[in-house]
Amino acid sequence: MDRYIATQLIPPYILSVGLFTSMGVAIANLSDLSNKVLEYDLPIVDALKILLYRVPEFFSYALPISVLLTTLMTYGRLSSESELIALRSCGISLWRATIPAVMLSLIVTGLTFIFNECVVPETNYRATGILVKVLHEERHFWQNKDIFYPNYEQIKLPNGQTLRQLKSLFYAEKFDGQKMQSLTIINWLGERLNEIVVSDTAQWNSDQNIWDFFDGTVYLIDGNAAYKEAVTFKHQQFPLPKEAFEFASQGRSPYEMNLFQAVQYKNLLQESGDTKNVRFFEVRIQQKIAFPFICLVFGVMGAAIGAKPQQMSRGTSLGLTVGIVFAYYMVNFFTGSFGMIGLLSPSMAAWLPNFFGVGIGGWILKKLEG
Repeated sequence: MDRYIATQLIPPYILSVGLFTSMGVAIANLSDLSNKVLEYDLPIVDALKILLYRVPEFFSYALPISVLLTTLMTYGRLSSESELIALRSCGISLWRATIPAVMLSLIVTGLTFIFNECVVPETNYRATGILVKVLHEERHFWQNKDIFYPNYEQIKLPNGQTLRQLKSLFYAEKFDGQKMQSLTIINWLGERLNEIVVSDTAQWNSDQNIWDFFDGTVYLIDGNAAYKEAVTFKHQQFPLPKEAFEFASQGRSPYEMNLFQAVQYKNLLQESGDTKNVRFFEVRIQQKIAFPFICLVFGVMGAAIGAKPQQMSRGTSLGLTVGIVFAYYMVNFFTGSFGMIGLLSPSMAAWLPNFFGVGIGGWILKKLEG
């Protein structure tokens, strides 16, 4: 039985993945790229590169959607041709009959996770890089001007409590990916303002793990917060944290990061005290983990709805697929938004749509079995 149902699932699944991938790439990119070629003189070769780089993203979207369409069509046909009734007459429950769909869903879940971690972030980043290089489009997450980065330290109080205290404040007017320009660094020693560093340029020295500052002045402050002395320099090294450079040079949107990069960037944001973006990345990280399991959700729902006694044509299956996918993403949008404003925890915001979808599929199967 498992072998028979698997042979009914796999061929339409492969065709569905190809169909949804090509449709997604065509609908989402062809019009925009054509406009950039005609209006902004984007070279056709670069447009084709961008189109190819966008394929993996829509391939990853097509994997779970194809699970839904395939299970709807396959179990709908098994139901309409009374094959499920024949299996039940042999003592096989509907729960047991859906095992091949669940196994397919789990395999595709693993494939989706690997693909979203190893391929999609890099290809999205390269596609954006072409637009930035050729058309000089703004990279929204590239910190190329007005970079603020506060550095905090934990102070242990005599009563045993810890206090988060500002240690240094890093500001640069511009950043070209390698060098900072027009910098002002304010350093504290404990609770006392210690020095102010003003420099024309600076860059991170990866060989020595230290900052190189050029053409600047160090203003020393005395214990009464009054100006004490000014020391000019042509080149001087400062043991400031590397996080300011990493924060500015990240240059990737959440959709261009894998889990490791997203967690690293979230930690940088936590150090800077940017609670709003920390919350955004916490939700996004959980969504990256939860997204592949949409394959399991769609597999269970597709098998459950398809197994209902009914005549289900391919057109009906496609229509149901569009409706279920739209409903899922609407729920996902609202729960994600609630998570970002703090009404739901990041984990709940990301996983609630999956729990909701599996619950509906399980309820339908239980009702049919009863």
